[in-house]
Amino acid sequence: MKNVLVIEDEPTLVATLRYNLEREGHKVLTATDGEAGLSLARSQRPDVVLLDLMLPGMGGLELCRILRRETTVPILILTAKAEETDKVVGLELGADDYVTKPFSMRELMARVGALLRRAELLPSTERETLTAGELEVDLRRRQVSRGGNELVLKPKEYELLVFLMKNRGRAFTREQLLDHVWGYDFAGDTRTVDVHVSWLRQKVESEPSKPTRLITVRGVGYRFD
Repeated sequence: MKNVLVIEDEPTLVATLRYNLEREGHKVLTATDGEAGLSLARSQRPDVVLLDLMLPGMGGLELCRILRRETTVPILILTAKAEETDKVVGLELGADDYVTKPFSMRELMARVGALLRRAELLPSTERETLTAGELEVDLRRRQVSRGGNELVLKPKEYELLVFLMKNRGRAFTREQLLDHVWGYDFAGDTRTVDVHVSWLRQKVESEPSKPTRLITVRGVGYRFD
């Protein structure tokens, strides 16, 4: 059983989400405004958050910003807005996925399941910092530094680095990295992974042409040493 926090102010939708999530075997927590949602997220430590953007009081984007600063919980945005800007802003703030209302409940359940599977692959840890030599990642602040100097990473660069560091020593195919970092419905191809690894090497490796952290595994993909 997983704890799913639904932060949504439409009673009918909340009831429908609760019914379907409980049918999937999950425990459902609900909040109808941003402040209550933040309080529940802090106290109950849910496994995934379904977050409406249009909330009374604290807005969904601000809540997303706070949650991502404090935790690595998967966040799926629910939005009635069709404008691409709102989705992009949410993803840039650290949301993992989104659906636009009205949506298929079957699709939503599939997306929730995918987020939970991705989270399960990450080793459980209470540590707030990942380290590897002079490389350090502050998970609460989503900050990366090397030798004490802060690095500026794009959102997916950060997520790719954290995923590989949490699974250090394990080789992943490009397809697996696309699935776990970008999501199962990502429309791009595996070259996206190569590009992001190249960008990361420029920032985290002392000699990017001779990487010692982000290692290419021939015939497979990449691993973090």
